[in-house]
Amino acid sequence: MKAYAGIDLHSSNNYIGIMDHDHKRLFGKRLPNNLEKVLMVLEPFKSDLKGVVVESTYNWYWLVDGLHEQGYKVHLANPSAIKQYEGIKHTDDKWDAFWLAHMKHLNILPEGYIYPKEQRAVRDLLRRRLFFIKHRTSNILSLQSTITRNLGIKMSGDEIKKLDMDDACGLFNSSDLVLMAQNNISTIKHLGKIVKDIEKKVKSQVQLRKEFVLLTTIPGIGLILGLTIMLEVGDIGRFPKVGNYSSYCRCVGSNRLSNGKKKGENNRKNGNKYLSWAYVEAAHFAIRHSPKALRFYQRKMARANGAVATKALANKLARASYFIMRDQVPFDENMLFR
Repeated sequence: MKAYAGIDLHSSNNYIGIMDHDHKRLFGKRLPNNLEKVLMVLEPFKSDLKGVVVESTYNWYWLVDGLHEQGYKVHLANPSAIKQYEGIKHTDDKWDAFWLAHMKHLNILPEGYIYPKEQRAVRDLLRRRLFFIKHRTSNILSLQSTITRNLGIKMSGDEIKKLDMDDACGLFNSSDLVLMAQNNISTIKHLGKIVKDIEKKVKSQVQLRKEFVLLTTIPGIGLILGLTIMLEVGDIGRFPKVGNYSSYCRCVGSNRLSNGKKKGENNRKNGNKYLSWAYVEAAHFAIRHSPKALRFYQRKMARANGAVATKALANKLARASYFIMRDQVPFDENMLFR
């Protein structure tokens, strides 16, 4: 007898639904998020299970890894790609769990990528680097605003980063403003140290694999951005076409058009936000270091605005990097900006 299991996963509990080949429900129960209890439930059906489907939520690592180690064939469902019949009046966790098993049985399950466990921690460490960079940027902007508002001058981000605690006393006469500035400066320096420590740790653990080394030939992509792209992509072979990759990088529009008119938006957050950030960063650096990238950016900005122009350049770089990774060829600026 063939059987299929679906697990609707939440932060503290999960619902397991198991059905046979004839769609008969064999088991359904809510369990706490405890691997031993999940394995205990699945054990009587283990020899018959053709697949266990886990909903891809933020906390799937422990469950998928635990099931893999026990020999189960695990599939990670992509929730954003799952389409249910819109005429359904009522759904709940029980329905969702059996629906996951049902889609696997029919072989129509949209699957997510199960990232290799051995590199997952270092990838997440680089993701945390971005978290700290965003907070550092917030403090830089806050201090810039304070200086402009009270002194009428504009300081660049690089100038802000060079300030020390004593400089705050020289900038302002008010003790309140001095304290505000010193708090910003202290936080900026502390977060900067954390970012450098993370970069040092990552560099000591991983190196660019052969298929990713040529990424650094793209203007704007250095070692850290190259490692970010490599660790987020994993296997470039999982993207059959360049359009799939640029969409995954959130570099394409999400507008829904009909007869040339906008009728709404699809899920613009579908994809990888870390790759999206990486290519926008690469675009900012490319504008500074590549005259052809700068001219492309200026043409786009003349027709739209800076944000649209930056995203257009990011899309260009994402598409170029796809072929660089897939075909193992160096970056050709003339081909990209012809």
